[in-house]
Amino acid sequence: MFENLTDRLEKSFKLIKGQGKITEINISETLKDVRKALLDADVSYKIAKTFCDDVKQKALGQDVLTAVRPEQMIVKIVHDELAALMGSDHSEINLKGHPGIVLVSGLQGSGKTTFCGKLALNCKSKKNLKVLLVAGDIYRPAAIDQLKVLGEQIGVTVYSEDGVKDAVAIAKNALSLAKKEGYSVVIVDTAGRLAVDQQMMNEIVAIQKAITPTETLFVVDAMTGQDAVETAKAFNDKLNYDGVVLTKMDGDTRGGAALSIKAVVGKPIKFISSGEKMEALDIFYPKRIADRILGMGDVVSFVEKAQEQFDEEEARQLHKKLVHDQFTITDFYQQIQQIKKMGNIKELASMIPGVGKAIKDIDIDNNSFKGIESIIQSMTLEEKNNPSIINGSRRKRIAAGSGTSIEEVNKLLKQFEQTRKVMKQVAGNPASKLMKKTHR
Repeated sequence: MFENLTDRLEKSFKLIKGQGKITEINISETLKDVRKALLDADVSYKIAKTFCDDVKQKALGQDVLTAVRPEQMIVKIVHDELAALMGSDHSEINLKGHPGIVLVSGLQGSGKTTFCGKLALNCKSKKNLKVLLVAGDIYRPAAIDQLKVLGEQIGVTVYSEDGVKDAVAIAKNALSLAKKEGYSVVIVDTAGRLAVDQQMMNEIVAIQKAITPTETLFVVDAMTGQDAVETAKAFNDKLNYDGVVLTKMDGDTRGGAALSIKAVVGKPIKFISSGEKMEALDIFYPKRIADRILGMGDVVSFVEKAQEQFDEEEARQLHKKLVHDQFTITDFYQQIQQIKKMGNIKELASMIPGVGKAIKDIDIDNNSFKGIESIIQSMTLEEKNNPSIINGSRRKRIAAGSGTSIEEVNKLLKQFEQTRKVMKQVAGNPASKLMKKTHR
């Protein structure tokens, strides 16, 4: 996400590096390159020009402190302007009501149905709410089937009416059921088309009037760039929705939609979605996205994702094992599973400052763990708990059982030993103990 834009902006800032102060000449040269970077990211010319004009005005009006270099000042101003362009502060979804009603709109193929499932899981697992999903796409049977599969997968009830071709009636009936059975949130999936058409718009407007949702969201494929912005505008003119959801953020997206939608439509981006995993849904934080775009990482989001997966009691037990040198290969395997649950490995690593650039050309995905997992699964319980007993013949058996080589088994055992030593040092560090006490 935003990798090309990050690279281009970094090169732009180098133009002013080494300069004693910000001048009309060097700032104009730098911002000319910044404007090209934004245009390449599929940001409209008008927005890119306005953005650069605002940065220039603020930069020339700044008294650069002796402790701050001109390029550092420009990065700070660009960061603040990027955050402002995307909305500055994050915008919460409104789930208040008895029940709270979320109407989900968008074009066919934008990821609406998958988003409905993700939002339902988010409401259920993070907010402890009773959720009802409503299959309101009456034109595409596959959408109803998909929603039912997702509902079963995440343990959420799906309301549908087979053979009924009245989306408004389905939505109203679902709402009546939700009130009767005490559901906290109703999420209504709706029909989409390959392009904006009058029939589709009339239908979703009718649904909106019939159920008066507390939140209307527009789902858009981030990979479509400026087309996404134009479609968002067309929908907003009819629906006056509350917020935008950007999907497929893990694809080959240049970032133009994320940077432009708020400026063009005037509505906040509320969520970003990536991948097919139901957990892969994030609140959109403009300042954190600006951090990522400028290669500063996003440690806050990284820590939040970690906290979602690692429970406090598990962390205490792990700390105890590490201090007493009782960390086993079973524990090592469990840590891998926890990391995988956090999301895409490369995206997670890019949240750590300085790491994103270092790994941008390296292909990393969750399948990278498959070989390690196969080797560990081929070990006996005794071997996992006491790896020192793994001799030559055992290594040969483990390699054959996991479909790997003895060299790969040796490599894993070496990695485990190195990980164990490093983690023991960290666990025994006085700062670590102090942090542990403050969290009690």
